Amino acid sequence: MSTAILKQSKQKLSIKMQTLYTIGAIAAAAAVPQLFHAVGALSGAGTAPGEIFLPMHLPIILVGMLAGPYAGAAAGLLGPVFSFLVSGMPTAYVLPFMMIELCGYGFFAGLMKNTKMPNIGRVIVSQIGGRALRAIAVLIAVYAIGNSQMAVASIWLSIVKGLPGLVIQWILLPLIVFRIDNLKKNEN
Repeated sequence: MSTAILKQSKQKLSIKMQTLYTIGAIAAAAAVPQLFHAVGALSGAGTAPGEIFLPMHLPIILVGMLAGPYAGAAAGLLGPVFSFLVSGMPTAYVLPFMMIELCGYGFFAGLMKNTKMPNIGRVIVSQIGGRALRAIAVLIAVYAIGNSQMAVASIWLSIVKGLPGLVIQWILLPLIVFRIDNLKKNEN
Protein backbone atom coordinates (compact mmCIF):
# COMPACT_ATOMS: atom_id res chain seq x y z
CA MET A 1 0.00 0.00 0.00
CA SER A 2 1.41 3.36 -0.92
CA THR A 3 2.60 5.81 1.70
CA ALA A 4 0.31 8.52 0.31
CA ILE A 5 -2.77 6.40 0.92
CA LEU A 6 -1.67 5.55 4.45
CA LYS A 7 -0.87 9.16 5.35
CA GLN A 8 -4.20 10.27 3.90
CA SER A 9 -6.13 7.66 5.92
CA LYS A 10 -4.61 8.88 9.22
CA GLN A 11 -6.76 11.94 8.91
CA LYS A 12 -10.25 12.23 7.54
CA LEU A 13 -10.12 10.97 3.98
CA SER A 14 -10.37 13.63 1.32
CA ILE A 15 -13.23 13.58 -1.15
CA LYS A 16 -10.73 12.49 -3.80
CA MET A 17 -9.60 9.49 -1.73
CA GLN A 18 -13.16 8.55 -0.82
CA THR A 19 -14.01 8.68 -4.53
CA LEU A 20 -11.04 6.47 -5.42
CA TYR A 21 -11.98 3.95 -2.71
CA THR A 22 -15.58 3.99 -3.97
CA ILE A 23 -14.56 3.41 -7.59
CA GLY A 24 -12.28 0.55 -6.50
CA ALA A 25 -15.08 -1.05 -4.49
CA ILE A 26 -17.53 -0.72 -7.39
CA ALA A 27 -15.05 -2.38 -9.74
CA ALA A 28 -14.34 -5.15 -7.21
CA ALA A 29 -18.07 -5.65 -6.63
CA ALA A 30 -18.37 -6.45 -10.34
CA ALA A 31 -15.10 -8.38 -10.82
CA VAL A 32 -14.90 -10.62 -7.75
CA PRO A 33 -18.33 -12.26 -8.25
CA GLN A 34 -17.32 -13.15 -11.81
CA LEU A 35 -14.68 -15.51 -10.42
CA PHE A 36 -17.37 -17.30 -8.42
CA HIS A 37 -19.74 -17.39 -11.40
CA ALA A 38 -16.95 -18.85 -13.54
CA VAL A 39 -16.39 -21.59 -10.95
CA GLY A 40 -20.14 -22.19 -10.93
CA ALA A 41 -20.27 -22.42 -14.71
CA LEU A 42 -17.31 -24.82 -14.86
CA SER A 43 -18.64 -27.01 -12.06
CA GLY A 44 -22.26 -27.00 -13.20
CA ALA A 45 -23.36 -25.18 -10.02
CA GLY A 46 -24.54 -22.09 -11.92
CA THR A 47 -24.80 -18.98 -9.75
CA ALA A 48 -24.80 -20.97 -6.48
CA PRO A 49 -21.18 -20.10 -5.50
CA GLY A 50 -22.04 -16.40 -5.66
CA GLU A 51 -25.18 -16.89 -3.60
CA ILE A 52 -23.29 -18.98 -1.04
CA PHE A 53 -20.05 -16.98 -0.68
CA LEU A 54 -21.48 -13.45 -1.23
CA PRO A 55 -18.38 -12.05 -2.95
CA MET A 56 -20.01 -8.73 -3.86
CA HIS A 57 -20.52 -7.91 -0.19
CA LEU A 58 -16.82 -7.97 0.74
CA PRO A 59 -15.62 -4.83 -1.10
CA ILE A 60 -18.74 -2.88 -0.13
CA ILE A 61 -18.43 -3.49 3.60
CA LEU A 62 -14.67 -2.94 3.39
CA VAL A 63 -14.99 0.46 1.68
CA GLY A 64 -17.50 1.53 4.32
CA MET A 65 -15.13 0.48 7.09
CA LEU A 66 -12.21 2.31 5.46
CA ALA A 67 -13.76 5.36 3.78
CA GLY A 68 -16.97 6.07 5.69
CA PRO A 69 -20.73 5.96 5.19
CA TYR A 70 -20.99 8.04 2.00
CA ALA A 71 -18.37 6.03 0.14
CA GLY A 72 -19.85 2.78 1.46
CA ALA A 73 -23.41 3.70 0.54
CA ALA A 74 -22.42 4.94 -2.93
CA ALA A 75 -20.39 1.80 -3.65
CA GLY A 76 -23.22 -0.39 -2.35
CA LEU A 77 -25.76 1.37 -4.51
CA LEU A 78 -23.67 1.51 -7.68
CA GLY A 79 -21.70 -1.77 -7.42
CA PRO A 80 -24.66 -4.02 -8.31
CA VAL A 81 -25.70 -1.65 -11.13
CA PHE A 82 -22.21 -1.70 -12.64
CA SER A 83 -22.06 -5.48 -12.28
CA PHE A 84 -25.45 -5.82 -13.97
CA LEU A 85 -24.38 -3.57 -16.85
CA VAL A 86 -21.15 -5.49 -17.53
CA SER A 87 -22.28 -9.04 -16.73
CA GLY A 88 -26.05 -9.21 -16.42
CA MET A 89 -25.65 -10.27 -12.78
CA PRO A 90 -27.44 -9.88 -10.46
CA THR A 91 -30.58 -10.51 -12.48
CA ALA A 92 -32.90 -7.59 -13.17
CA TYR A 93 -35.56 -8.63 -10.66
CA VAL A 94 -32.98 -9.05 -7.86
CA LEU A 95 -31.02 -5.89 -8.74
CA PRO A 96 -33.08 -3.35 -6.74
CA PHE A 97 -32.97 -5.56 -3.65
CA MET A 98 -29.19 -6.01 -3.96
CA MET A 99 -28.77 -2.25 -4.38
CA ILE A 100 -30.74 -1.58 -1.19
CA GLU A 101 -28.98 -4.33 0.77
CA LEU A 102 -25.44 -3.41 -0.30
CA CYS A 103 -26.10 0.30 0.15
CA GLY A 104 -27.09 -0.56 3.71
CA TYR A 105 -23.96 -2.65 4.26
CA GLY A 106 -21.67 0.13 3.11
CA PHE A 107 -23.56 2.83 4.98
CA PHE A 108 -23.73 1.01 8.31
CA ALA A 109 -20.10 -0.14 8.07
CA GLY A 110 -19.13 3.48 7.40
CA LEU A 111 -21.18 4.84 10.28
CA MET A 112 -19.12 2.69 12.63
CA LYS A 113 -15.78 3.57 11.03
CA ASN A 114 -14.49 5.55 14.01
CA THR A 115 -16.20 3.68 16.84
CA LYS A 116 -14.36 1.70 19.50
CA MET A 117 -16.30 -1.43 18.53
CA PRO A 118 -14.14 -4.40 17.46
CA ASN A 119 -13.99 -4.89 13.69
CA ILE A 120 -15.97 -8.15 13.88
CA GLY A 121 -18.76 -6.24 15.62
CA ARG A 122 -18.77 -3.62 12.88
CA VAL A 123 -19.05 -6.33 10.24
CA ILE A 124 -21.93 -8.05 12.06
CA VAL A 125 -23.84 -4.82 12.66
CA SER A 126 -23.44 -3.82 9.00
CA GLN A 127 -24.63 -7.29 7.93
CA ILE A 128 -27.70 -7.02 10.15
CA GLY A 129 -28.45 -3.50 8.91
CA GLY A 130 -28.10 -4.42 5.24
CA ARG A 131 -30.15 -7.60 5.60
CA ALA A 132 -32.85 -5.72 7.53
CA LEU A 133 -33.14 -3.14 4.75
CA ARG A 134 -33.37 -5.93 2.17
CA ALA A 135 -36.06 -7.69 4.23
CA ILE A 136 -38.08 -4.47 4.46
CA ALA A 137 -37.72 -3.95 0.69
CA VAL A 138 -38.87 -7.52 -0.02
CA LEU A 139 -41.86 -7.15 2.31
CA ILE A 140 -42.85 -3.87 0.66
CA ALA A 141 -42.41 -5.37 -2.82
CA VAL A 142 -44.53 -8.42 -2.02
CA TYR A 143 -47.26 -6.95 0.17
CA ALA A 144 -47.53 -3.31 -0.92
CA ILE A 145 -46.61 -3.53 -4.60
CA GLY A 146 -47.67 -7.12 -5.32
CA ASN A 147 -44.33 -8.24 -6.79
CA SER A 148 -44.84 -11.89 -7.72
CA GLN A 149 -41.19 -12.54 -8.61
CA MET A 150 -39.98 -12.13 -5.01
CA ALA A 151 -41.11 -14.31 -2.16
CA VAL A 152 -41.07 -13.46 1.54
CA ALA A 153 -39.31 -16.79 2.10
CA SER A 154 -36.34 -15.40 0.14
CA ILE A 155 -35.45 -13.29 3.20
CA TRP A 156 -34.66 -16.31 5.36
CA LEU A 157 -33.41 -18.49 2.51
CA SER A 158 -30.79 -15.93 1.44
CA ILE A 159 -29.45 -15.78 5.00
CA VAL A 160 -29.25 -19.56 5.34
CA LYS A 161 -27.77 -20.08 1.87
CA GLY A 162 -25.27 -17.24 2.37
CA LEU A 163 -24.07 -18.34 5.82
CA PRO A 164 -20.65 -19.48 4.50
CA GLY A 165 -20.20 -16.02 2.95
CA LEU A 166 -21.17 -14.32 6.19
CA VAL A 167 -18.57 -16.38 8.05
CA ILE A 168 -15.93 -15.50 5.45
CA GLN A 169 -16.78 -11.83 5.99
CA TRP A 170 -16.42 -12.28 9.77
CA ILE A 171 -12.91 -13.63 9.20
CA LEU A 172 -11.53 -11.68 6.23
CA LEU A 173 -12.83 -8.17 6.80
CA PRO A 174 -11.54 -7.75 10.38
CA LEU A 175 -8.17 -9.17 9.28
CA ILE A 176 -7.91 -6.78 6.33
CA VAL A 177 -8.86 -3.75 8.44
CA PHE A 178 -6.47 -4.90 11.21
CA ARG A 179 -3.66 -5.17 8.67
CA ILE A 180 -4.37 -1.72 7.26
CA ASP A 181 -4.49 -0.26 10.78
CA ASN A 182 -1.12 -1.86 11.57
CA LEU A 183 0.36 -0.40 8.40
CA LYS A 184 -0.86 3.03 9.52
CA LYS A 185 0.74 2.59 12.96
CA ASN A 186 4.07 1.55 11.41
CA GLU A 187 4.08 4.74 9.35
CA ASN A 188 4.27 6.87 12.53
